[in-house]
Amino acid sequence: MSDQMLILVALAGIFLLLFLVIKTKLHAFVALLLVSLIVGIAAGMPLQEVVASIQSGMGGTLGFVAVVVGLGAMFGRMLEVSGGAERLAQTLINKFGEDKAQWSLGITGFLVAIPVFFDVGFIILVPIVYGLAKKTGKSLLYYGIPLLAGLAVTHSFIPPTPGPIAVADLIGADLGWVILFGTLAGIPSMIIAGPLFAKFISKRIHAVVPDYMQVEEIEYDKELPSFAMIASLISIPLVLILLNTLSGVLLDEGNTIRSILTFLGHPFVALTIATLLTFTLLGTRRGYSRQDVQDIATKALEPAGIIILVTGAGGVFKQVLIDSGVGEVLGEMMAGSSLPPIALAFLIAMVVRVAQGSATVSMVTAAGLMSPLISTLGLEGPVLGLMVISIAAGATVFSHVNDSGFWLVNRYFGLDVKDTLKSWTMMETLIGFVGFTVVFIIGIFIG
Repeated sequence: MSDQMLILVALAGIFLLLFLVIKTKLHAFVALLLVSLIVGIAAGMPLQEVVASIQSGMGGTLGFVAVVVGLGAMFGRMLEVSGGAERLAQTLINKFGEDKAQWSLGITGFLVAIPVFFDVGFIILVPIVYGLAKKTGKSLLYYGIPLLAGLAVTHSFIPPTPGPIAVADLIGADLGWVILFGTLAGIPSMIIAGPLFAKFISKRIHAVVPDYMQVEEIEYDKELPSFAMIASLISIPLVLILLNTLSGVLLDEGNTIRSILTFLGHPFVALTIATLLTFTLLGTRRGYSRQDVQDIATKALEPAGIIILVTGAGGVFKQVLIDSGVGEVLGEMMAGSSLPPIALAFLIAMVVRVAQGSATVSMVTAAGLMSPLISTLGLEGPVLGLMVISIAAGATVFSHVNDSGFWLVNRYFGLDVKDTLKSWTMMETLIGFVGFTVVFIIGIFIG
């Protein structure tokens, strides 16, 4: 089959994927599998090879992603149930004072979303935003936007949240580099899209607690854990993974310290250690029975399961593109583009995001399409970490009416669609563009 025909097959596959997800509302997992089958057959692969590609793509991706996302979900659920998120918020607001509560909420969101899913973190912490807004008479957005920005930045940029984990696995990036560049891009993104943008938008939109949202403050049946314990538990897996990456750069192959740090800093080991510590320190040590802890952990896997399967289907799409030869042609075509790979990754993710709304689907689709280019150009090391953040940034911008996060904020802050676009959509877009700008500049120096 000619190169032109293979390119047409790839483009038709992407349009079909968007049509199935947007128009027919087919679940992204099924849509990705179906499109992978059709692309494989249309590209002229033998039927048995199409099935083999699907199996190897799913298995290769889930071997890593399922373990990391599953452990991360349990870790986060334990933190949520124990009141750890609440403790972080309370301590930081007391430390900063009410006049700087915006900054404390931004930092709280930034820390909480590392182990806890975005929407869960928001729902747990929104009563604090309501309380501050009522007390001061300021717009809900004055406090709400910094919290949302902190949550959204980490949710998009910093593992072990599912998005960057999925992209890192699909393009072969080292998680240590992803954490490092995600933090470097995330902090300015949170500051600009959070406290700074909130001051601007809260003067233009005065949102008050809607009548239908009289949220009950969550009653925790046990005393809240200490701030130091929660901060330490969140830090442990991140520090271990970063030490693994740094030891690979600074120490020679075969060095005993490097071997130990490589083992302890592998995401499987680092997250297993962190999860076991949360089970013990936030669970059994604080009066939960072993059965309670088991039930909490099991419950955590329900939302994680959907993310794991969609990511696995993204791996299938990538594998079929590669095995059919479409990927190679796509890679060579993109390599001939005048755009740097980091910018190309951002644009692909952005287009898919605007079209169909889901950040996860945007990320796995963009990663699948960029994977052949990475092989063609022989990209490796830190630049792949930058590409993960670039894809994540592209999948964050322009959140609108086809994104569940848009409606979550619309409802909890009692906004109409126009004001949600002016506040939430602008905040998400600032996060994406600031994050992309940071990694693009870093890429100039290390590319």
